[in-house]
Amino acid sequence: MTLQVRQALTAATAQLGERVDAEVLLLHVLGKPRSWLFSHAGDVLDSDVKLAFDNLVERRSRGEPVAYLTGVCGFWSLLLEVTPATLIPRPETELLVELALARLPCDAACGVVDLGTGSGAIALAIASERPQAQVIAIDASAGALAVADGNARKNGIGNVSFRCGDWLSPLGDERVELIVSNPPYIESDDPHLGRGDLRFEPSTALVSGRDGLDDIRQIIDDARRHLQPPGWLLFEHGWQQGEAVRALLQNAGYAEVFTAQDLERRDRVSGGRWPAGCMRPGDPR
Repeated sequence: MTLQVRQALTAATAQLGERVDAEVLLLHVLGKPRSWLFSHAGDVLDSDVKLAFDNLVERRSRGEPVAYLTGVCGFWSLLLEVTPATLIPRPETELLVELALARLPCDAACGVVDLGTGSGAIALAIASERPQAQVIAIDASAGALAVADGNARKNGIGNVSFRCGDWLSPLGDERVELIVSNPPYIESDDPHLGRGDLRFEPSTALVSGRDGLDDIRQIIDDARRHLQPPGWLLFEHGWQQGEAVRALLQNAGYAEVFTAQDLERRDRVSGGRWPAGCMRPGDPR
């Protein structure tokens, strides 16, 4: 049975309930840009293409994330490889990049650490915008670091180095001007862990104790030994955790503690400066 592009997309959309996913998967199989669809909707699909497309649609219907099926995901201005060894970069995390860039000089050397780098999304986005910065990307997973290193090479970003270890332990006695992280922050009994894309992502990159704050507590405590005064710590967290993480930062002695909201007006990123009393004229709040 011959099938046109438009017919295949209609059938896949009915199965998935999502036209965008169907288009992304078909274009991935074809190796074509989205603009191709506008003038080729009547083309007949090759049988091998149809078989490969049907296989991806079936896997997506069982819940596998589109990014894992295609192996790529866009973040900031970058196209990144992703695998089940890494979290899938999400648009809301770009707020963390924006806040980090606002606290880094545009034309001077500085040191940045990205904790739990995963695919390298945050580290590479910052490094691409601040070529004079030296960015250290740390992850406890050797598999994730291999993906991140590959993404750096594919995007031509050379001012990032990669280290394997638990949070800040690979730094030794080093100090930097900025530490950023998108750490695990989901509660261990959160029902969302059994739904949607989260079922397929690495649990070690998602879950952090009964209240979701175990890793954030450690980062807040340990970062003080690795921030070059006056240095900033910034991290992403859950939308209901803003008040709790601000209290943790304040109790640990950080100054200028704040929480920024994402486009949906939900608490998303918090941070503070270490040590207190080091604000300079013109610094962002």
